[in-house]
Amino acid sequence: MTAGIGAPAYAGITLTHRDVTTSVAFVTGHEHPGKETSEIDWERLSLGSGTVVFYMGMKNLPQIADNLVAHGRSPETPVALIRWGTRPEQEILIGTLADIAEKAGKAGFKAPAITVVGEVVRLREKLRWFDKRPLSGRGVLVTRAVDQAGEFSSMLAELGARVYECPTISIVPPEDCTGLDRAISSLNGFHWLIFTSINTVKYFFDRLAFLGLDTREIGACRVCAVGPKTAAALLPFGVRADLVPDDYKAEGVIAAFRAMDVKGKRFLFPRGDKARDVITTGLDQMGGEVVAPVAYCNVIPDSLPDPVMQALEERKIDCVTFTSSSTVENLGAMLGENRLLHLLEGVAVAVIGPVTARTCREVGLEVHIEPQEYTLAALSEEIVKYFADKQHDMGKRSPAETPRR
Repeated sequence: MTAGIGAPAYAGITLTHRDVTTSVAFVTGHEHPGKETSEIDWERLSLGSGTVVFYMGMKNLPQIADNLVAHGRSPETPVALIRWGTRPEQEILIGTLADIAEKAGKAGFKAPAITVVGEVVRLREKLRWFDKRPLSGRGVLVTRAVDQAGEFSSMLAELGARVYECPTISIVPPEDCTGLDRAISSLNGFHWLIFTSINTVKYFFDRLAFLGLDTREIGACRVCAVGPKTAAALLPFGVRADLVPDDYKAEGVIAAFRAMDVKGKRFLFPRGDKARDVITTGLDQMGGEVVAPVAYCNVIPDSLPDPVMQALEERKIDCVTFTSSSTVENLGAMLGENRLLHLLEGVAVAVIGPVTARTCREVGLEVHIEPQEYTLAALSEEIVKYFADKQHDMGKRSPAETPRR
């Protein structure tokens, strides 16, 4: 689809309208410099009542406006400049033929952009949609692992955010799988199998398949999933969680088992190498026997992606999101603690839950956004609410609440 159609559509400008005009012309705004005379028919473009869309016309904007007015168009004809159309960083400047060149100069509005001339530009306030989404114009940093960032990034992009993916964790299998293999080989000796993340589900069943086994090995062993996302990850393997605690974290798992008689029960808890000991300690104190082999390892990437580093340095990030303590610690390790605090100064910090929030505070970061429910959907909703609340009081906003442009 040509930019002359796509960009106006995303700017909320329909090029034709039954009440305004039924015609549209697409014109180059930058003819070849070797031409001795212009091939643009300015008189017909000016006297016609239709919409005119100019490509590549920013450099010649003053001449375009002057030519249209000189050949009969009213100086009050509305004009829209659309830069980076259809992209999250889309920018739009509205004016008239009389003042658009001056406005563009003052705003530093540069190419690449298209120019739309005509009465249809007035329809924008009624039809605009793309830049009215709740996070439009906001830069959001997602620090999840590469294979996990997609879902969250898509949520934020749908809300209008310009998403910068900055994986602070690489998830890899452990170098030694002996402990996990030994546990899998004796699954029929466990009463409960506990999964506390999508990662544990993936790497547990990967190892099960590697050993030539399948879900039947679980047998009568009951299954606990830390939250609904983890429970959903089990379904493709034909497993339905017997227990999903109300509080979607390790403490919630322990609270749920505390209501049962677990003395003498055996628990298999495949875990990440950085997992806290809340579950193992809690079940041990209740008389349970816990086997907790490492199912995957968290590895810190060597460096931040160049676009992310540039966005941080140019203050284009409005919100940074952390979905685990590891994402906080690893970003600090990649940047250095002092540089972390400097680059995130004035940036809204969003965390998925209290454990991650505590880690942020331990490294010196103030937490601005924390949902009551520890899910990505709830975190997205809280980010929207945070910026919407601040939008009502522009005069009292702190740097963390203002788009950093």
